Amino acid sequence: MTNLSKLTVKSVVRACKQDPIQQRRQKLVAGIEEQMKVVEAALRGESFETARKTWGKNEHGEKVLVEKLRKVRPWFFEQDGGWYVQCKYGNKALVLGKGNAVFVKALKDAGAALETLRAAVLAGELDAVIAEAVKRKAA
Repeated sequence: MTNLSKLTVKSVVRACKQDPIQQRRQKLVAGIEEQMKVVEAALRGESFETARKTWGKNEHGEKVLVEKLRKVRPWFFEQDGGWYVQCKYGNKALVLGKGNAVFVKALKDAGAALETLRAAVLAGELDAVIAEAVKRKAA
């Protein structure tokens, strides 16, 4: 106990730097902006990949930080003579009104649908839906 008596020990509750609702909005907006790039790549006939940093071992067996490419899964798919665009938080598709997807006639219109979803998120229209998606199911 003599070592601990040399320290100044206090109880503290760490204050969040940002409101959780704002954090959720920013996370969803970042996902939507990434999906806009996926749509642009799909229109060009390419797949969209992002670089992510991960730890790996080099030829000497040392742990080093390396960049790996990760293919981004699209939130849109073709069905029923058009394209469905979903808005996802994590791996859950958000419920938008009566359904969980926006229907557009052509892939080029998916970008406009994503832009509208982005505006709705920034305006706070999807806060309740995001909060519902964050809740864990009772086991």
